[in-house]
Amino acid sequence: MNLSCSQWQDNSEPVKHFAFAKFSAAAEQCLLLFTLILLMFLASLMGNALIALAICTNPTLHMPMYFFLANLSLLEIGYTCSVIPKMLQSLVSEARGISREGCATQMFFFTLFAISECCLLAAMAFDRYMAICSPLHYATRMSRGLCAQLAVVSWAVGCVVGLGQTNYIFSLNFCGPCEIDHFFCDLPPILALACGDTSHNEAAVFVVAVLCISSPFLLIIASYGRILAAVLIMPSPEGRWKALSTCSSHLLVVTLFYGSGSVTYLRPKASHSPGTDKLLALFYTVVTSMLNPIIYSLRNKEVKAALWRTLWKKALTRG
Repeated sequence: MNLSCSQWQDNSEPVKHFAFAKFSAAAEQCLLLFTLILLMFLASLMGNALIALAICTNPTLHMPMYFFLANLSLLEIGYTCSVIPKMLQSLVSEARGISREGCATQMFFFTLFAISECCLLAAMAFDRYMAICSPLHYATRMSRGLCAQLAVVSWAVGCVVGLGQTNYIFSLNFCGPCEIDHFFCDLPPILALACGDTSHNEAAVFVVAVLCISSPFLLIIASYGRILAAVLIMPSPEGRWKALSTCSSHLLVVTLFYGSGSVTYLRPKASHSPGTDKLLALFYTVVTSMLNPIIYSLRNKEVKAALWRTLWKKALTRG
């Protein structure tokens, strides 16, 4: 057992504290990883905050598509902030411990933001479907009220699933060892520390993951199936290109998010390994959150122009 664990807990008593496993015994590797993750974390925070600020302060972007994009940026900020600070601390400090309550809190917020993002990406696909397949009724059907309801439902589903999953897992007993072979309190590595037979718990977590990942993904597939059918019958090549270009950023974000999430949570337990799980965790917690603002700003002229206006206003204010 890790020394930091044994300082807190004897195996004969229920575990009340955990410790994250050390990434590497080589201090140079830990410092390098710390630097890379910190830079990506800061880039993610800055990019997502700028996008949310640009959308909120530019009236030209007060449209459904950008309303959902601002919500996505806020989710990404919460997503990374729930995991990365503790991960960075564990990389360069011997204080790698976390209390049972702290671990449960981290799991709740991580699950909340992740599931909310699944639902919000489905809402964004529905918005694109309405814009392309029903352009004449788009303004009336995608009203502010409906957009707000879709966003609230996305956040609410994430909250309910986060509370349910966290309570379900932390109702189990943890008898030790107390070392989490991961960077944060994710579902599979915490379940691995529980006492006794956890097959039913693992099955329940898998079912919830399937429902929460697959259901929104199927809605996205259905929306883009209708969009593709509508685009193929458009008489103008320019119209087809414009319709597809408005969807390209969202499709790329969906591919990154659902691809990494599916590989992590829907593959068989026998294929899990700590090394692979950690690499995937770094990708879907750090890399995708950093790439999303880059994808939307580079591929969307309106967002890019709004970002420049926001940065210019800030520069003038400071001057």
